[in-house]
Amino acid sequence: MITDTIVALATPVGRGGIGVIRISGPQVAPIAQTMLDKLPPPREAIFTEFKDNTNNVLDQGIALYFQAPHSFTGEDILELQGHGGVIVMDQLLNAVLQIGARLARPGEFSERAFLNGKIDLAQAEAIADLINSTSTQAARCALRSLQGGFSQAIHLIVEELTWLRTYVEAGIDFVDEEIDLLADGQVLIRIRSLLNHLEEISAKAYQGFLLKEGMHIVLVGEPNVGKSSLLNCLAGRETAIVTPIPGTTRDIIREQIHINGMPVHIIDTAGLHETEDEVEQEGMRRTHQALEQADLVILLLDDRHPTDSSQLLTELPTQLSLIIRNKIDLTDHPAGLSDNGVLYLSAQTGEGIDVLRTCLQTKMGLHNNTEGDFMARRRHLDALRHAEVSLTRSLSYVSNATSELLAEELRQTQHILGEITGEFTTEDLLGNIFSSFCIGK
Repeated sequence: MITDTIVALATPVGRGGIGVIRISGPQVAPIAQTMLDKLPPPREAIFTEFKDNTNNVLDQGIALYFQAPHSFTGEDILELQGHGGVIVMDQLLNAVLQIGARLARPGEFSERAFLNGKIDLAQAEAIADLINSTSTQAARCALRSLQGGFSQAIHLIVEELTWLRTYVEAGIDFVDEEIDLLADGQVLIRIRSLLNHLEEISAKAYQGFLLKEGMHIVLVGEPNVGKSSLLNCLAGRETAIVTPIPGTTRDIIREQIHINGMPVHIIDTAGLHETEDEVEQEGMRRTHQALEQADLVILLLDDRHPTDSSQLLTELPTQLSLIIRNKIDLTDHPAGLSDNGVLYLSAQTGEGIDVLRTCLQTKMGLHNNTEGDFMARRRHLDALRHAEVSLTRSLSYVSNATSELLAEELRQTQHILGEITGEFTTEDLLGNIFSSFCIGK
């Protein structure tokens, strides 16, 4: 049971037209009586003076009272909207602390909303994602998650799992009746249908994850094939040094760009080749490290030498999915995507760059209309993947008519999905999630 009252500055620190102090907890009414001489009517804005506990006037502004349980946190909430000066806000904050509140931890208002059943865990995370959105599409997806789109999709699967568990466990309880509930095919059909739904949700969640975190793309190739030129072309500025001398790039260079609203992390690497130079060897070691963490690897080839880098094709990781032949300005090859999936372009002149942007968007699985998609985090993707594995494993138990193991596998799947919405969670998980929030939210 929550017994203390928390307070925080809900607007950014600094000078501004308005600053907001947010207070939540059981001591809201006494604090209002001290600072405002009254408790405002619920959900009615009043203009009043703000005082400290010695009756000194600190500021004047708008006071709003939200009575429990009809508030964001589910507790009594008081918001003081005053002038947004640093000194004024500090005085108001200190006054509330002296009367009996304590400073809120990062994300504690959202944490209380979750603990009091106002939102689930996926919706709580969507609040932070909405605040931190770096594109319009990301903000829209985060808002859909906050409105419950992601949670509703999970709940529908959990409800179906509940029905399946009840059906299977009924067969276990009434085994003496010699009724084989697994023989009618209903369980098998429904599990396969659930797997299809999970795959659809996972695809949408992955899109939301990429909108939030961005895709990590690594540029690889032999020295002087134009990796740095391509990075500069995509970034729209001279990020990397470009010279005719092979091996100019010896370290990892990173640049974040946006393609149609999606964040993309482009990583330029040292050219891969045989060398005795210790610095170049270290650069290539870091290149291989970057490859292990890449979502997409782009292999650049010099179109003037079509047989070069054939060895690289066999050495690169399996996520390699795009081959680019650069320097078509020197070979007069037409720009565009060939029938075998090779992209021809010129990083020097920009020919074919628009096609590359479209290819990258397609590789990420994103589309212009993201209606119905939602924001997701790495833990959500992991949970969905584990749930798919568990549900797939349950199919073998249906085939073997092993009801007890099937029931346990279905229970485990339900438990995994419950971790997404917070139905099953741990204090450590909550601490990790809410500690990343800003103070006052």
